[in-house]
Amino acid sequence: MLDAAMLSGTHERECVFEVFARSLPDGRRYGVVAGTGRLLELIERFRFEDAELEWLRDNRVVRDETLDWLADYRFNSTIRGYREGELYFPGSPILVVDAPFGEGVLLETLALSVLNHDSAIASAAARMVSAAGGRPLAEMGSRRAHEEAAIAAARAAYIAGFSSTSNLEAGRTWGIPTMGTAAHAFTLLHDTEEDAFRAQVRSLGAGTTLLVDTYDVHKAIETAVRVAGTELGAVRLDSGDLPVLVGSVRAQLDALGARKTRITVTNDLDEFAIAALRASPVDSYGVGTSLVTGSGAPTAGMVYKLVARKDAAGAWVPVAKASTGKASIGGAKVPVRAIDKLGVASAEEIHVVQSASPMPTGRHLHVPLMRDGVAVPEYLGAGGVEAARRHHAIVREELPESAFRLGRGEPALPTEYV
Repeated sequence: MLDAAMLSGTHERECVFEVFARSLPDGRRYGVVAGTGRLLELIERFRFEDAELEWLRDNRVVRDETLDWLADYRFNSTIRGYREGELYFPGSPILVVDAPFGEGVLLETLALSVLNHDSAIASAAARMVSAAGGRPLAEMGSRRAHEEAAIAAARAAYIAGFSSTSNLEAGRTWGIPTMGTAAHAFTLLHDTEEDAFRAQVRSLGAGTTLLVDTYDVHKAIETAVRVAGTELGAVRLDSGDLPVLVGSVRAQLDALGARKTRITVTNDLDEFAIAALRASPVDSYGVGTSLVTGSGAPTAGMVYKLVARKDAAGAWVPVAKASTGKASIGGAKVPVRAIDKLGVASAEEIHVVQSASPMPTGRHLHVPLMRDGVAVPEYLGAGGVEAARRHHAIVREELPESAFRLGRGEPALPTEYV
């Protein structure tokens, strides 16, 4: 596209690109924006180095003139959009790129690969946080994801309300609290379960979490308390009929005097399994496979579309696809969340700039994210992650109660074009 646009002389036309999802994953009631901070950092570093240019030249992908243009490529324009951690709905313009066509069109795959993955994970994580009812959740899915995606998933889950991750690189890179427990291999390494528990307590102290379902759970509980004492930090259950097992483990711990010892459960949990345990005396959850695969929705289904451009005379022209089933709405947009008198969100109102309608009142959703190719610092790094987590916690409070139902349903807010 770039090569052909350069031939036609249109690659420098000013354009507006939008990232949005035509719909939410089947049955979901809201989505969570995640990946924005990662994306901004990647855009700042986005270059075509000698190795890439040489490959493009050797394989005759584009003309020499286009290769010269790519060699000097830097994104030097403007991006605005929803804050990371914000909620989104069908049609929400979560990212808007204002740039010449050549600059903007090259960002499509990068933007979509980051936002589709991270928003899918954050949206699944938010449902799990709701199901947990205030009990902490740890992200433990690194072994079920690509090595780089695992780090991004831990980041997205933390923004959506998870308390910690077992991925140490996510802690190093993004400042996310880390935690972990021993695996069954550690118990099996030792001659007896007691030997394994003693080794772990000797290393980490009585406040550690002991895995108690390698052999017999109730014998392991007895051994764990004998080894660590009644100040044992926690026990982890990774198998069995959890609603029944958790109750009996709690009773046994209390009978042994370990009333402060917490119970954490893992075992292929998703939001529905977590909800089923709300009446059980579970203290925390560890979630892996379901979280890092989006709990059935591994992508957010976002698209990157040109919605406005300048014509040859310099006038702005709204543009949009008219394809059956994939039609979009052209024109630059200003999204606003309508809030009622009780502080509850009632609609996602999207004001089309070309419209003569007055600007709707409510909470404006777009913020500057990048100016002249430089990202707004507050959205970057570990500080940006913490800011996104705080923002998500605030905006969740705006949703109507129906938004938190786990059963299939329509989006919690209607999208209205004004």
